[in-house]
Amino acid sequence: MTANPYKEFTTRLKLFIGKNPDLIITTLSNIFTMRLIGNKTHGDLAEIAIAEFINQYMYDFSSIHVGKDLYRAKTKEEDITIINEITQARFPVSLKAYGDGPLQLSTDKTSQMFVCLSREKGVIEGAARIKAIFDDPAFAVFNDINVLPLIYNEKKQQCNILVFDYEAAKNQTAKIIREDEGSGRKHPVFRFYNKSGEYICEVRYGDASANALQRGLWTNTKNAVGYFDSITGGWISYSHNLTLVKLFSHALVGSEKGHAAALELVKADIAKMREAHGL
Repeated sequence: MTANPYKEFTTRLKLFIGKNPDLIITTLSNIFTMRLIGNKTHGDLAEIAIAEFINQYMYDFSSIHVGKDLYRAKTKEEDITIINEITQARFPVSLKAYGDGPLQLSTDKTSQMFVCLSREKGVIEGAARIKAIFDDPAFAVFNDINVLPLIYNEKKQQCNILVFDYEAAKNQTAKIIREDEGSGRKHPVFRFYNKSGEYICEVRYGDASANALQRGLWTNTKNAVGYFDSITGGWISYSHNLTLVKLFSHALVGSEKGHAAALELVKADIAKMREAHGL
């Protein structure tokens, strides 16, 4: 068992998906079908879907959807809470459904990371200076963020569940450079590079005029591919479930009694899938 409960979970999830790929394909197909209803609908429903996926199929883990109504009370970025039923370890997880490219790993509304980096002069390099940055309380985020990104390519109808390797990012950062211009960007960023000059991640937007929700730690799934572990073993194809769209539309004008009857049918279908997979 690994020391990090989230790391243990993602290891187990990767193993489970490798053995039961059709279950995650079905779930992801249903999640991304929600984009036919609304461009942002899939993100919120992904939280519910992944929580239920864990509850239904991963017998030694359970999950609770935190819900948006608890947002103000959250001390960490958290969409679901996962419980290891063997060790009783509880840990928060933030679900992200992003297109392939820029990915926000954490928000930093008060710009602590940006301010910390801004105190340094010139290019930040050398083992001692890099270590001092990561040891600063502003960068505690590197030790305490559990982000599960569902990265998708809508044109190809493919998804890749990618987990950023924070430990490798910390250990391999050799240089941090402030970049004030580029790609139409109005605000400065601090970019992290390894000894080969390869991009790892970046801290964005400390200026007061910048959107507070855009501030924080970002990376890029295309440019930092070496710092991600694919839980799905690479890109997997999904398809739209048009029956699900019809089910939603009918459910929205149906009664609770009808919903209860439909729920029993869906539960029976899940039970059959579990049985077919020996779960």
